[in-house]
Order: sequence, then C-alpha cells, then structure tokens
Amino acid sequence: MNAAQYISVTGGQLHYYRFGQGPELVFAFHGYGEEGLSFSELAEVLGPTYTLIALEMPFHGQSLWQGPLFFPPEQLAGILENLAGSQPFSLLGYSMGGRISLQLLQMIPDKIKGLVLIAPDGLHRNPWQRIATRTWLGNRIFRFTMQHPAWLFGLMRLGVALGFFQPGIRKFAMYYLGEAAARHILYQRWTTMRGFRPAITTLRKNINNHPIQVQMLFGKYDRIILSKNASRLSRGLETKVTTRIEATGHQLMRSDYFTLIREMLVIVSQSRL
Repeated sequence: MNAAQYISVTGGQLHYYRFGQGPELVFAFHGYGEEGLSFSELAEVLGPTYTLIALEMPFHGQSLWQGPLFFPPEQLAGILENLAGSQPFSLLGYSMGGRISLQLLQMIPDKIKGLVLIAPDGLHRNPWQRIATRTWLGNRIFRFTMQHPAWLFGLMRLGVALGFFQPGIRKFAMYYLGEAAARHILYQRWTTMRGFRPAITTLRKNINNHPIQVQMLFGKYDRIILSKNASRLSRGLETKVTTRIEATGHQLMRSDYFTLIREMLVIVSQSRL
C-alpha cells in the first residue's frame, strides 16, 4: 500500500509517499534527480513492521516549488515533527538524501532513533558547491556557467587529459550537464538546497550524547562518494557508527542490497530500546 500526499510549505508544496502501516517509522530521502517512488521496492522488502515516508525535495518528483530558491532545513525538521508527533523515528538517506539526514541529525537528535546512510553526501564539504551556492558572486558565475557551459566542458576535458580526475567523473558530470534543461534544474536544485550543510563536529557530539546508532553503506568503486570520508564521522565512535563497504559503485539503492539495508534499519530502530 502507498498513499501520495502533499504538504504546504513556504515556497510551494512537498509531495511524499507513505508506504506501509507498521509501528516503526522511517523517513526516507532520495538522491539527486530521483523521487520518492525509488523507495517503493525497498518498502516491500521491509514488510509489515515499518511505515516508510518518502518525501520529495524541491524540483524533484511531484513536489511543486514556486517560491525563492531556498528551502530552510528548519522547515523540513518541522514537517517531520508534525508527521511523527511524539513518535521517535529513523532516517534513511541515499546520496543527497544522506546530507539531508545528517542535517536533521544535527538539528533534532532528540527525535531520532538512528540513521541508515547509503553512499551519503554530507561527510565532506565540497568547496566549489559552497562557493557556487552560498556566495553572491559564486552563484552568479554558477548561473552563467549553466547557461553557457562551453568553458567548463573544455576545462573538464583538459582535467582528464592531465590526469587531474578520472574519465568516469567527467562522464558522471556530463550526464547532468549535457542538456540545457538538465543544467537549469541543477542550478535550481543546488541553490534551493544550499542550507543543508551538516557540521561534522556537531554530528559527532549529537551521536555521542544520544542513544543513536548510525549505519553507513558505501560502494568500494564509487568515485562520487568516497568511503574514506566515513572515518570523519566514525572515528572514536565505532560502537555507535558502523561502516560497510560493498564491491560496487554508487548505485546501492537496488534490490541486491535491500536485505542488507533492512538489516541496518533493524539495528538503528532498536537503538532506543
């Protein structure tokens, strides 16, 4: 069973799916360019124990956004608290959704049982993304580049030729930058989500001071989200933060790993027992 619903927020309406009716509540956050339905098959594997609410971020899925290009993290935290009431919950985040989950851990640790992070963004701050989204001049250059990308494409070709980064990185970038419409929506998405910038120091403090378990899953051959960044969160907290590495790339949200993800959710959902 799944039900699609909308929540009115400042700037638009967020769309979400509710899968299942079980007693264990999980909020799930998708990756860049994906949608809430990407969790539908996983929800079937989770079975009757779980209720999974998959929210779609601005400019993703069926969410509607007409306001300024900024989604305050505090607004999302309030949405979760309203949907959950007094019930504690777990967070499941894939890629970009990992950064969202970490930001929520930073803001409302008292409400959270634990986190399952799949190839999570947010453990390493990208200085270029910060400049592009959080500075006036950087954002203007970012917008210009998305409209006139030829110089960037040339720079990427040169970077590959000189060995500064691998061809796979350029291929990944071109997937999202190759067409004008894709570049336009990338600008909208990055700019709107610029407030989600979790601080590792605060995250570590919150994990240490609360009965929270964190389970992380990485791909050994992932060139986008590097498993080595896991230690920034787990160092000294190994009893509360577990890192798993599978022999694959970035695409970990597929059926091959759903049973493992369910096992990870069971662990974090029991952390407050």
